[in-house]
Amino acid sequence: MRILKLALPFLAATFVAGTALAEPVKIRVSYVVAPSDGASLLLEKPELLKHNGKSYALEVVRVNGTPALVQAMAANEIEIGNHSYSSLGIAIQNAGMDDLRVISDQFQDGVPGRSTTQYFVLKDGPIQKVEDLKGKVVSSNAAGAAVDIAMRAMLKQHGLEDKRDYTHIEAPLPAQKAMLLEKKTDLICSVVPFQYDPELREKGRVLFTQRDALGITQMIVWTARKSFIDKNRAAMVDFMEDALRVVRWYLDPKNHDEAVAIASKLTKIPPDRFPWLFTDKDYARNGNLMPDMKALQANVDATQELGFIKSKVDVGKFTDLSLVQEAAARLK
Repeated sequence: MRILKLALPFLAATFVAGTALAEPVKIRVSYVVAPSDGASLLLEKPELLKHNGKSYALEVVRVNGTPALVQAMAANEIEIGNHSYSSLGIAIQNAGMDDLRVISDQFQDGVPGRSTTQYFVLKDGPIQKVEDLKGKVVSSNAAGAAVDIAMRAMLKQHGLEDKRDYTHIEAPLPAQKAMLLEKKTDLICSVVPFQYDPELREKGRVLFTQRDALGITQMIVWTARKSFIDKNRAAMVDFMEDALRVVRWYLDPKNHDEAVAIASKLTKIPPDRFPWLFTDKDYARNGNLMPDMKALQANVDATQELGFIKSKVDVGKFTDLSLVQEAAARLK
């Protein structure tokens, strides 16, 4: 009995020491475009990431587009992915990731009074209406990307089908302007912040917008795999708490000047080019990180109607908002 009494404090001390030495859970979060994608801004406010380095260790990873993200998440190279509405269905159905879960909002396109993706043609060019794109070249960042789906939906509404009526080429979003001005394509997609480029606005003209094509779009959501959530739920709630704290800071108008300075540092673009950031000229962002599920379902349906996935996906079955809801409850 005396040996047991002596052993118990030793075992307790060993357990406490082991807990203290436990490694934080690695959470790699992806983004495509800074500063539009929220993940690109997280590490710029380390004082608000109160659990980083403790329960979780944050890494921010850039990917070329949401279709490439499907491969990265399938290979478990990303824990939280910034899926577009289009790549969400592709990941679930085509890549077989039926354990993928929508966990929060990132931003929405086409909300009344907010920004929307714009599709430009040359101001002095021959394209005056969508039907004029027959026999022409159109470009997007990747086939099946969110802006690509909206573009194809608009062209289809005007009787134009890929390969039959137009040629589609791919180029990174930052290169879209050059593709248009050099006349390598007749139509480009331009997201925030590129659509505010002075040269593009001088020489280009908006032919239509994503709002015209699809209405409100739940453009980007954060996703994670159920197996990772189940194994690391406590760390994930801690991360979502910190993410809420950060997004609310950026959305606060009193922090606008500092937010602009951060965006300028990340992009190497002068700060005077960011007057729109976190204003009504930006995409719609939810301070509670809650997605528009009705819009998301309609957007995924559009992806199916264009043939990128074979059958309809009930997005409600692939959603777990309990993490962000639990995190939000802590901040009340």
